[in-house]
Amino acid sequence: MTREEISDRLGAAGYVADRELATALWLMDYLKRPLLLEGEAGVGKTEVAKALAAVHGAELIRLQCYEGLDQNAALYEWNYQRQLLAIKAREGEQADAIEEHIFSEKYLLERPLLAAIRREHPPVLLIDEVDRADEEFEAFLLEVLSDFQVSIPELGTITARSLPRVVLTSNATRELSDALRRRCLFLWLPYPSLDQEIDILHARVPGLAERLAHQIASLMQVLRGLPLQKAPGVAESLDWALALMSLHRDHLDARALEQTLGCVLKVHEDRGVMHAHHAALDPILGDVPANLESGGYSLDTDFGFGSVSPSRG
Repeated sequence: MTREEISDRLGAAGYVADRELATALWLMDYLKRPLLLEGEAGVGKTEVAKALAAVHGAELIRLQCYEGLDQNAALYEWNYQRQLLAIKAREGEQADAIEEHIFSEKYLLERPLLAAIRREHPPVLLIDEVDRADEEFEAFLLEVLSDFQVSIPELGTITARSLPRVVLTSNATRELSDALRRRCLFLWLPYPSLDQEIDILHARVPGLAERLAHQIASLMQVLRGLPLQKAPGVAESLDWALALMSLHRDHLDARALEQTLGCVLKVHEDRGVMHAHHAALDPILGDVPANLESGGYSLDTDFGFGSVSPSRG
């Protein structure tokens, strides 16, 4: 599959990819190496793996990393409850026979890493937010990714039946080891450009008005340049577009921005930052809304104008 075909298939799966990403995904297949995607939260790193699975018609297996993640949670565990029941049911039998029975495939619980290694057809293995895991787990992960085989004392060594396509993501909250970086191909994913975000909005939100898509993307470019505690990502752009469409909006004005701001800014203090920089937003918005009526909150919906009086109770 060529880079152009990968890019086209990603687009068909709803992911707008530039040539650099398409090249990285092509090299990932050609060199049989994991791909480490690093960037700010919300730039679409996880979606790359989902789209890649769709491109190849492969199963997506996801390992969500977190502080304290250990080998058992990532690789395999034994079904202890069923083992205890089996031991009780086989009371009186030879101990060796019981042990052989309860440590068989029947009682093995696959976790994401083992599942990816044992698949007949190559899956896409997503190791999400690897920077949240501990350094000890990172070292274990490096060993698995180097040989694509694991040892289970009771069953022996299990070697990959087919090599999974491995995508690791990191929000760069801590420095990853040099060894892990050397093992992987690397690509930094920035926030999308204005034109890219408009294309993403149209690809993921069919029927979105051109003017509204341009306004959303333009506002996102401005907001990401402000000193916010949590900058909005692509997911917030898509949620905002869907929310505005559900309100039958074909453009954004100051009132619509205030009414739907919860789709975009998720930290209360960030609202104050945005309001302090309103001069940068005003040129993008439509007409300034009419003054609020006394004694109520103005509403501007597809049902017309009106007011809702606050409760007196």
